Amino acid sequence: MEIEQFVDCRRRIHSRFSLATYEYQMSRTLQAVAILIFLAIPFEGNLEAQFANFITRNGATLMDGNQELRFISFDTPNLHYVEDYLPFTGINPWRLPNEFEIRDALTTIKQFGGKVTRIYVLSVRRQDDTPEIRRHVDGPGLFNVDAFETLDKVLQVANEVGVRVIIPFVDNWKWWGGVAEYAAFRRKERDAFWTDLQLIGDFEQTIEFLVNRTNIYTGTKYKDDKAIMAWETGNELVNPYSWTKTIAAYIKSLDTNHLVMEGTLGRELTQEALDDPNIDILSTHHYGDPKASLQYIIANQAKARGKKPYLIGEYGIVPTQDIRAITDTIIHQGLAGGMIWSLRFRTREGGFYNHYEYNGYSSYRWPGFPDADSYDERAVVAMLHEKAFEIDGSVPPPLPVPSAPRLLEINNVSSIAWQGSAGARSYVVERKDKDSTEWRIIADSVDDSRYQFRPLFCDETAQLGRSYEYRVRARNESGTSDYSNAVGSINVVTKTMVDEMDSYEKIFQKSGDLRLLKFEDIRKAKEDRSRVSGKEGSFIVYRVPASSSMEIDTYQPSNARLSIIAADSTMNAFPLLPIKTRTYRFDGNDYGFYDAVSYTCDEIPAGTEYVKIVFADGIQIGRVEIVYRQPKTP
Repeated sequence: MEIEQFVDCRRRIHSRFSLATYEYQMSRTLQAVAILIFLAIPFEGNLEAQFANFITRNGATLMDGNQELRFISFDTPNLHYVEDYLPFTGINPWRLPNEFEIRDALTTIKQFGGKVTRIYVLSVRRQDDTPEIRRHVDGPGLFNVDAFETLDKVLQVANEVGVRVIIPFVDNWKWWGGVAEYAAFRRKERDAFWTDLQLIGDFEQTIEFLVNRTNIYTGTKYKDDKAIMAWETGNELVNPYSWTKTIAAYIKSLDTNHLVMEGTLGRELTQEALDDPNIDILSTHHYGDPKASLQYIIANQAKARGKKPYLIGEYGIVPTQDIRAITDTIIHQGLAGGMIWSLRFRTREGGFYNHYEYNGYSSYRWPGFPDADSYDERAVVAMLHEKAFEIDGSVPPPLPVPSAPRLLEINNVSSIAWQGSAGARSYVVERKDKDSTEWRIIADSVDDSRYQFRPLFCDETAQLGRSYEYRVRARNESGTSDYSNAVGSINVVTKTMVDEMDSYEKIFQKSGDLRLLKFEDIRKAKEDRSRVSGKEGSFIVYRVPASSSMEIDTYQPSNARLSIIAADSTMNAFPLLPIKTRTYRFDGNDYGFYDAVSYTCDEIPAGTEYVKIVFADGIQIGRVEIVYRQPKTP
């Protein structure tokens, strides 16, 4: 069958499956348009995009108008869909990013010098998903509106900031759902995805839905959006080339504006991809032995030279000198570009998302922070920043002065957080009394990367019975931002001693086989980078004020339990404290997450001066809070 006939056949097969979704989407679009007309307001955002051209290719060169496009940048897998939402009390690691998070990520890429970023795939519903998990594809021709509206926001901001996006369609792996899940919708085996006409039709419905989608924020169809650099057939696919040939031709039949990139797992380029007129960009991913990676990259570029653009879609998770060697090879061998795996951005609650990979390596954050020196984050990010400009024969400008952060609502002076600023290295926290006009600096170098999904600052100098207002400024080597909004006044009813377990400094006494943990078991411990573990019978002791309560947050096997003992000033032991526990457990536990278990004592008995926490094997303590208030008067 000729390819044009095959494509037309596929379109007819799946048109009836997409009708309901199309009608639903049209209904939502018409409602939105009607509201906009009624209110006489324009679409949200800046419709004057920074891009004048679609990216095209001239032989083996990517072109932005009459200028060659080359780049060093980051993959940003969570830009449109977060897999690392891991608060201590969380039971669902998936969520959609909001505009602050998307804007932080893309502003970071722009500051870094990246012109392009590659997101991860469209997620697909898995059979073991719980109802609250949202995926992009819920079934054949069934698409989650909220998930695609988040991708709309990504493209709106990408146009405003000036960063292009590569979008892969489907994953080879199980984490986000992919090939196997499309097959499972029809109760077919995974490998049928590559040849079964019904499954190919199902997948083509997703392609058609995305390519022809109209962005609700900009009014632009995806196939007409210049912020999209290229469509990628998938992520690390292991497939017969006949499938790639069919899918690439189908994409081109819908969209003649955008380039198509092959998304297979192999480290070597194939002659089939070189010869396919519907594949515009060749790419490979490189991990493991860096010497082998260099050999493959040089050989691949020799094969592609003069024929098609070749880029490295993912590389990294190797020592800094090897990242430098691969990046230099990309530049000096004339590749179109390369993207390091991977960038994580700030969260809406304050701080960063993190994602541990393996062998001691984790995701990168801009502009690099001391808590990640074990995998050389600051040096790697600084080096790649230079290379992002070197690939164009230029030098990087100084970091821009950070924009003002946004201070979040404060309910307690011990739990202060803010939405940070791209490029900021630290923050200055100021406080003033309720009835005063004088602001005073109470912390001048707060690092928002240290503790994930926890408040960024605890005001230990606040006085009980007083009321305060707070504000924050961001800082880097180029200067200090404007002030954030002020929040307050906050009445100091309680104070909290917070121990994030990154040292033994706040512990009164300790004994036994104790270890401070950072990256050991970190994924299982919800990316908590500061924990203490102890062998059976090891213990730590805290001194507690009068009128106190206590919470201890742990990561542990289901059958383990702490013992928590109160003692008086002479260290004579009281009975075990009355403790309540609560467990937060993930369903569909791909990463082997430990149970997150909180131990709370709402009122430590009068006369208690010390609390002794006795470990059981396997328990890791992530955080201790001791809350206290003014003692009650007799």
